[in-house]
Amino acid sequence: MSITSTSSKNGDVKDGAGSEFLAFTLGSEEYGIDILKVQEIRGYEVVTRIANAPEFIKGVINLRGIIIPVVDMRIKFNLGTPVYDQFTVVIILNIGGRIMGVVVDSVSDVTTLTPEQIKPAPEMGTAFGSDYLVGLGTVDERMLILIDIDKLMSSSEMGLIEKLAA
Repeated sequence: MSITSTSSKNGDVKDGAGSEFLAFTLGSEEYGIDILKVQEIRGYEVVTRIANAPEFIKGVINLRGIIIPVVDMRIKFNLGTPVYDQFTVVIILNIGGRIMGVVVDSVSDVTTLTPEQIKPAPEMGTAFGSDYLVGLGTVDERMLILIDIDKLMSSSEMGLIEKLAA
C-alpha cells in the first residue's frame, strides 16, 4: 500500500492533500488513527499477563522476537466487557520508535479524509479526554472518531512509552 499524504509535525495536512486513517470499531462506534502509525494488523492471540499491570494492559506478546505491550482499547475506554472472537484484532503501532499493540473489535478499512471532512471534537464527557481527539471525520453518513494515538499512548496514565521528544 502506498501512502501519498504529507502531514506536518502537528498533524495538519499540507497542500490540500487528504490524510489516511485506519478505521476500526470499539463497541458500536467507529474510530480512526493515522495510518502512518500502523505497522501491521494481526488476529488476536493469547497474551502473557504481567503482574500488577493496570487492567487495560492485557499483557505482552512476542512479535518476531520483540516483546511488545498490548493494550485493550475497549477496557481503556470503559466500553463494557470485551469479547474475543474471530473479528478481534491487534493493531501493531510504531509510536516514536516504540512498538506496541492495541486490541480493537474489528478493522474496517483505510479512509482518506480531506481537511474539510474533519470537524473539531465537541467538548463533552467522553470515555477519554478530548486532548486525545483529532476531531470527527465524516464521509457521507459515516462518522469516525479520530484519535491522536501519539498523545493517548504517551499520556502519563498509560505509562507505556516515554514522552515523545519535542
